[in-house]
Amino acid sequence: MYAGRFSGTQKPAPKAEPPAAPRSPGREQPEEVSLLREERYIDARLRIHRHLIDDLNLSAIEKLPREELEVKLGDFINEYMRQEKVALNAVEREAFIAEVIDEMTGLGPLEPLLKDSSVDDILINSHLKVYVERNGRMVATPVRFKDEDHLLRIINRIVAGVGRRVDESQPLCDARLEDGSRVNVAVRPVAIDGPLVSIRKFSKRPMSLDRLVEYGSLARLMADVLAAAVRGRLCIVVSGGTGSGKTTLLNAMSNFISDDERIITIEDAAELQLQQPHVGRMETRPPSIEGRGEIKQRELLKNALRMRPDRIILGECRGEEAFDMLQAMNTGHDGSMATVHANSPRDSLIRLEQMIGMAGLPMTVLSIRQQLASAIHLIVQLQRMADGRRRVTSITEVTGLETDVIQTQEIFRFVRTNTSETGEIHGHYRATGLRPKFLNDLASKGIVVPSANFDAGREL
Repeated sequence: MYAGRFSGTQKPAPKAEPPAAPRSPGREQPEEVSLLREERYIDARLRIHRHLIDDLNLSAIEKLPREELEVKLGDFINEYMRQEKVALNAVEREAFIAEVIDEMTGLGPLEPLLKDSSVDDILINSHLKVYVERNGRMVATPVRFKDEDHLLRIINRIVAGVGRRVDESQPLCDARLEDGSRVNVAVRPVAIDGPLVSIRKFSKRPMSLDRLVEYGSLARLMADVLAAAVRGRLCIVVSGGTGSGKTTLLNAMSNFISDDERIITIEDAAELQLQQPHVGRMETRPPSIEGRGEIKQRELLKNALRMRPDRIILGECRGEEAFDMLQAMNTGHDGSMATVHANSPRDSLIRLEQMIGMAGLPMTVLSIRQQLASAIHLIVQLQRMADGRRRVTSITEVTGLETDVIQTQEIFRFVRTNTSETGEIHGHYRATGLRPKFLNDLASKGIVVPSANFDAGREL
């Protein structure tokens, strides 16, 4: 990608291209023919969909299994395709029928992307621009919607599934799909050029620390320490930027929670995939169009304390609920975990301090920092790097408070060495040589972590 641009050798100048042949009046270029054909294809699909709505009992048809639905609709669609003069071969016909059914019962043009396991995120910038993230890279797709109304119909189908709505009076909405994928929607007037939709796909296969080690997101010894910390009921904060993998890591660490513990999860949009049998899940609720009925994370957290939890997992700490979370960690709910948006472990403590201040309680800065220092044992920092890889860049222990400063010590870090010509970032994980204070606490619970894991300069 960068070869020749920064190398010492000079590449020969490319040969001049012959001038393009003049376009004949009225003759379309191949790409224009393809575009026009695709336009007619979308038009025909939408017309057939509307015709089906008018002529068929959809409430009865949509209850049929997909295989039976395809058989019943096949003849109907074939006849209508002949009327519309849509010429398709056998393969295209099957794909066309599948897309019509998706248009009726699913999410239309988005269905192939949702079924594609290589796609992590789907990002829609108006009805003509759809991007996906594959392996950490943003890629444009040929998927598009007929017009803005077509996209809005799909959006309303998504948000209706969780009892919400979007329109000019409520242009912003968080929702989720049936498989748990998180959806954020913005429409006019806040979205100037047309609807904006972000879909964070839900992994069908639960993530584990072993898989994260295989992907290079952290080293084996780091995973062992995190597993021991969860089993030993240390309170952990997972910090990182948007899309850095905080929820994925939280899911992976939760596998080491004992099955006999009662866990309460609190999230804005339910994403956690805990595998334990005794899990209670709660989700916030936005206000109605009249501005009533909103339920915030703080209210859910207060209620969770009355539900006899052994651990509380807060999907994302972003406001005044930080105070109640720290209170829970300090009053018998050891092993609780939360995520926070921050660029470093120190920044995460500063952000939590600011969030506690948002609660409006008469607390001094010193008392807030005392709460933080006594509640949090470990901060795990994640980063989504320029090459798209998500890595644990630091594991830091909170050791206490001296005067009015929260003391921390970094245990493991990611050391970046170089960047390849293709943009891939190379590096290794290294122990800092500092022995965590919590090792004695873990040992008293029968969890032994070898001290050699923390030898100075040890490459993991």
